Amino acid sequence: MTRRLSVLCAAMVLAVAGAPLAQQRAPQTRPPLFLSEGWKALTTPPDDHGAWPASQAAVASPNLQLTLHGTSAKEIVVVAVRGSSDLYPLNLWTGTTTSPSAASLRDRTNFVDLSDPLAKIRWTVRTSGFHQVRPIVKLADGTWLVGDQATGPELDFNQKDISIADVRWIKLDIARVVAVGNWVEHPDLTKVDEVGFADLMPGSGHGAGGYANVGRIEVYGRPIKR
Repeated sequence: MTRRLSVLCAAMVLAVAGAPLAQQRAPQTRPPLFLSEGWKALTTPPDDHGAWPASQAAVASPNLQLTLHGTSAKEIVVVAVRGSSDLYPLNLWTGTTTSPSAASLRDRTNFVDLSDPLAKIRWTVRTSGFHQVRPIVKLADGTWLVGDQATGPELDFNQKDISIADVRWIKLDIARVVAVGNWVEHPDLTKVDEVGFADLMPGSGHGAGGYANVGRIEVYGRPIKR
């Protein structure tokens, strides 16, 4: 009897000790695709460079709202496909801006929870000169942040992932698209209102001096009803 009791106690100890390990080994799922935007060409004639002023009309997804930011935000354009879309996808281009600029997307129905360790932004980007594309978010309380994880230089259109867990954030003056203040440690990313990109340098036209092209943007996170 004593031996059976000892064996039973040992089994119980092993079961309790193994419980945390079992929990750690529980399969972790990636957040779903929250939004995907690849832009669309407008029906009006483009300019000589095959471009139109960027606007809501260039948004292909009906549930997404586009906002442009910066004192020269109206200079951001959507550039049409030239030849194969694999080589030159539809994209937003910052080359003719005269100030830092940004663009953000807002789902009309949901916030997005980006607090999951596997939440990410995936985008197709090309840059020139010293330009880089950085993630921006608008929190539920209206705070704007810009991240330190930059994409570029990129000579070709390349698909890149930004792991949100790797990003350090700093406050963003969205009117000027300028980073301000100190680093924001552990921001509340459980209800993000808008997600987008910032180019913190003015463009320099069609030469190699500097611009950013941003094609498809995808955000992986869990939807939270507004």
